[in-house]
Amino acid sequence: MSDVARLAGVSIKTVSRVVNDEPAVHPETARRVLAAIEQLGFRRNLGARNLRRGSTTGTIGLVVEDVGNPFYSELNRGVEKIAVAYGRHVLTGSSDEDSERERELALEFCSRRVDGLLLVPAGEQHHYLVPEMRAGTPVVFVDRPAGDLSADTVLVDNLGGTIEAVAHLARHGHRRIAFLGDRPDIFTAAERLQGFREGCVRAGLRYDERLAQLGTPTREHVVGAVDRLLTGPDRATAVIAGNNRVAVHVLRALAHVTPRPALVSFDDFELADLLDPPVTVIAHDVERLGKAAAELLFARIHGEESPPRKVVLPVHLVPRGSGEVSP
Repeated sequence: MSDVARLAGVSIKTVSRVVNDEPAVHPETARRVLAAIEQLGFRRNLGARNLRRGSTTGTIGLVVEDVGNPFYSELNRGVEKIAVAYGRHVLTGSSDEDSERERELALEFCSRRVDGLLLVPAGEQHHYLVPEMRAGTPVVFVDRPAGDLSADTVLVDNLGGTIEAVAHLARHGHRRIAFLGDRPDIFTAAERLQGFREGCVRAGLRYDERLAQLGTPTREHVVGAVDRLLTGPDRATAVIAGNNRVAVHVLRALAHVTPRPALVSFDDFELADLLDPPVTVIAHDVERLGKAAAELLFARIHGEESPPRKVVLPVHLVPRGSGEVSP
């Protein structure tokens, strides 16, 4: 700051007034100070300034599974739109579905004094956030609930969506419907598996646990599961993919399969409507999920003190062709 003052020919106090947008600085003086700042590449330490003022740091934290996954990119976009409206920036990190990485990122954001934290949990132990929450950092869980504490949560209707997928396939004559999901310890995967079970019961189908395959959605795992499910006298005639990543791997596995089984994906994904046949999906507004979570977070930031809320957003089936294939 002293270099800026020297170059502009003013006092350090004057530079401080300009940097902090204080009144009583002559416009020409302010212009010289700003020109000096630009020339020297000086940048304000917004965090330090805000802490001195007892104000906010102008940031919120967002921890997701994988920023490279289009689902989380869209979620992030929804959060950003609300954050911008409230004059905040979003710090985002990927947990890679690792609970230790999740904890590390969450506490790092808190150490940077973010105004609030949005978290897609990777694990079930979140008591480590209690001191941060007691210190005044609001936390909202997104897409999955916290494992061991009571906190605001925004979800989608995983159960109802999978029940609807089963009912849709059953209406088209399918009696042997398979479900391919993510790891069973992940909340959304467990919820969708439960929806699959309930959907079979409601549709009058005998639930066969051999038709439900869960695991890390790698290409090798999904392709192997599809091969097993589509062979033999009791083969499946329809498949429900538990999320967008599973659906993509299922499509790869079906590239040379004849006849093609019916397919419904939970989660829409890019180009799903352009494939042959286009993919029927259980769709939900991911951007809306991010916006709803961010709105809830900013309500807490601005003093909302009601008990923790649970918001469940609706889903809907979009028939495009792949889910309307007869057995």
